Amino acid sequence: MIRYDLRGKAAIVTGAASGIGLATATILAEAGARVALNFLPGDGRGRESVERLEADGRQAIEAPGNVAVPVEAETMIQTAIEDLGRLDLLVNNAGTPATRRVIPPAALDVITEDLWEAVLTTNLVSAFFCTRAAAAALKSSHGAVVNTASTAGLDWTGSSLAYSASKAGLINLTKNLARALAPEVRVNAVAPGSVDSAWMVDWTEYERRESIERALLRRRCTPEDIAEAIVFLGVAGAMITGQVLVVDGGRLP
Repeated sequence: MIRYDLRGKAAIVTGAASGIGLATATILAEAGARVALNFLPGDGRGRESVERLEADGRQAIEAPGNVAVPVEAETMIQTAIEDLGRLDLLVNNAGTPATRRVIPPAALDVITEDLWEAVLTTNLVSAFFCTRAAAAALKSSHGAVVNTASTAGLDWTGSSLAYSASKAGLINLTKNLARALAPEVRVNAVAPGSVDSAWMVDWTEYERRESIERALLRRRCTPEDIAEAIVFLGVAGAMITGQVLVVDGGRLP
């Protein structure tokens, strides 16, 4: 069911090769928007996703680039805007845990400098540089930015304390970007809870079951659940800015 008419609008979604990013790009494209899907260069899933959307009659273009590298992020955004012709929505969704297993808070020695750099540059720094590069186009269209944060940035440890810190920083950045780009541009964030997607952390069956039992709605989120919230914040909610929308099925603290 199409909830919005986005014909004539344009969007960029980072980290759109799979999961939440791809689900968001798909909803936007199905609503009529022209969407640039960002993904790491060489990731075949990104090209396949664009081709699949085009085969369904949607307007999608490739926007490869490693957003963890500031110069590459800015170049990607500028090129995508030129290809799209305008920009109404930027979704800063690219992220990484930089680990395949959960690192408990007490395991300080496991949190290496490389892990910190990978997590912070991808999850936090990239959102700033992408938004800065898109700011002029978004002001011109009175558009919006939506960042994918996490409940780990609020009151949960997540995959590691570094990951939690990066998402807490992204929440703070969201609020300050809302101040910086007002009144022309709205900036908000979603904070997903446990999501069933092709994520790089190997959660145990016990952890998955516990996440379901602690949620009032008794299930884990899907990428589409999060994407719906992202699209709402991006194209509706005209008086919502500087806010963080938790989407976790009512997970109890």
